[in-house]
Amino acid sequence: MKGSLMVAVDKRTIEGPGCFSQEEGGGHGVAAPSPSMVRGACPSLSAPMQTGDGLLVRLRPSTPGLTVSQFRALAEAAGKHGNSLIEITARGNFQLRGMTAQSMAGLAADIDRAGIVPESGVAIEVPPLDGVDPSQIADARALADRLRRAIDALDPKPRLAAKLAIIVDGGGQLTLDELSADIRLKAIRSSDDTGLWALAIAGTDATATPLAALPGGQVVAGVVTLLKALAEIGPRARGRDLDAASLRARFPALPNHARSAIGPAVSPVGLIRLGDRRCVVGLRPSFGQIHARDLIRFLALAEAAGVSEIRTGPEHSLLLLGLPRERIESILAAAAACGFQTRADDPANYAIPCAGAGACASAHYATRQAAADLLEVGSGLLDGSLRVHLSGCIKGCAHPSAAMLTIVGAATGYAIVVNGSSSSEPVAYIGKEKLKSALSRLGELLRNNKAAGESARQCLKRLGRDAIATALRQG
Repeated sequence: MKGSLMVAVDKRTIEGPGCFSQEEGGGHGVAAPSPSMVRGACPSLSAPMQTGDGLLVRLRPSTPGLTVSQFRALAEAAGKHGNSLIEITARGNFQLRGMTAQSMAGLAADIDRAGIVPESGVAIEVPPLDGVDPSQIADARALADRLRRAIDALDPKPRLAAKLAIIVDGGGQLTLDELSADIRLKAIRSSDDTGLWALAIAGTDATATPLAALPGGQVVAGVVTLLKALAEIGPRARGRDLDAASLRARFPALPNHARSAIGPAVSPVGLIRLGDRRCVVGLRPSFGQIHARDLIRFLALAEAAGVSEIRTGPEHSLLLLGLPRERIESILAAAAACGFQTRADDPANYAIPCAGAGACASAHYATRQAAADLLEVGSGLLDGSLRVHLSGCIKGCAHPSAAMLTIVGAATGYAIVVNGSSSSEPVAYIGKEKLKSALSRLGELLRNNKAAGESARQCLKRLGRDAIATALRQG
């Protein structure tokens, strides 16, 4: 398969960005758990993960997108071999739920028959509009392909962490800035308009540690240097384990002035303009999940309207390419009727629930119902300035990075984290039956204290953790 690499899966690896995993241990009555059932491995066609509603498979196609026909085949396979629930993850992967050990062979055969080739080896991610966005600075996919070939040619093969991730971002409107990665490459232009790639490690675009700015001809060798350094540390090593100071001495110095993107980044939901004549329509399945029946119904309408290709994107999004401008309004109405969020300003875009209890064996509460409750009683929070992450457990699968507000399920209730991830120290704990009233109380706090022109995020930041914790406890 494309970009294949023999990667050693260490069952003790701590969960990394964007990977869905089970709790470590034998809670499923299986004597010898497969790697996908162990904290630190990712579910795949060859190693699905046992969870609350059966086996779960994660799939990232090796092509930039799928044809409508391929997408339909994927949805039909999810209905035929699983429970028909399809999810788009925060990193733009497909998740198919509810398979059984007996249905896995049929699922794999149907996916193969559709011509969908899963990506394998080290995860190398590029922005979904690479190659079609005229504002991008450089061709990220071409560089990613060169990098995969170089990694595949290494002898001996480096033993790398199972969840090691590389982001290659050529700039443009729809970026991967908020996704964390062990190694990051981003196209920049220096003050003399020379094209370079900024190399950084361990984090999002805002938090990663910068190492160097490399011309295109040196980038692959630079990344291979980092991979070899990780392999020397050990098979569980991640970008955060690298010694940035010693590595900087091996690379050219960063330029004093550089720019990385043309224009502001845009939401993956709604209309994305590609120059004067073309556009992309971004959709988000309601809370990141859709039933195969509804997806198949929508795909028939999309195909009739002229959609030529569908790509997945960040923030649980789907991107429709090839749609004529005169069909946009009708396809947006059809998408809304089939269970998609279609507007960048939809408050539901900013409530990020995981699969939740019933679907995930690790989850302590029904996260999607809690998200619906949040829209009902606390919608003032969801003004686009912040995200509320509803995590069924401490692992934080749906939104691994920090959020302004994270509600973490626990055996006795909920832990509330402010400006942190699901594993951060909570500011408050609330009881099992008090979440809806606590969210209502938090909405009331905002209404009573938000100044004119102030966003929800600005207001909460000004009020501080103590005021937020008090409001939640009173709820």
